[in-house]
Amino acid sequence: MIRDPRFLISQRPYAVDLTSLRFTLREAMPGSGRVFYDCRIDAVWFRRRKGTTVACIGTLWDLQDDRPADAVQFLERHADGRYGGDCDGRWDGQRYWGAQEPDVIERHLALLRPMLDGYPAIPDGYDGWWRF
Repeated sequence: MIRDPRFLISQRPYAVDLTSLRFTLREAMPGSGRVFYDCRIDAVWFRRRKGTTVACIGTLWDLQDDRPADAVQFLERHADGRYGGDCDGRWDGQRYWGAQEPDVIERHLALLRPMLDGYPAIPDGYDGWWRF
C-alpha cells in the first residue's frame, strides 16, 4: 500500500488505526513447517454506493511470510488490494448495515456518523490515506 496525503475516492483509500495491528502465526499445511503471519488492522473508508457516499468500518488483512515490525511495514508490504477491506459496518446517513449487537452498532455509529458528516476528513485516531 502507498500512503497518500490526498483523498481521491476514485483511488479507494483507507484510513487505519496504526495501534490495532494484530497477527497470528499459522502453519501453511500441517506438518509442512512452512509458516506465515495472518495480519489484520482496523480501518475506515468512504465509498460510493448507487450514487450515495457511505462511511465504512472494518478490517484490512494480508498473509505475510515475515512478521511485520509495525503497522507501517505491514501496510507497505500489503500489495494485493483485490479483496479490499472486510466491512463490518456501513452508514449512508439514513441507514446502518452491519453488526446485530446493540453495543457494536452504537460503537460503529459513534464513529461513522461524524465521519460521514466530516467527509472526507480522516477520523481522530486514524492515519491515512492508504491505497493500493
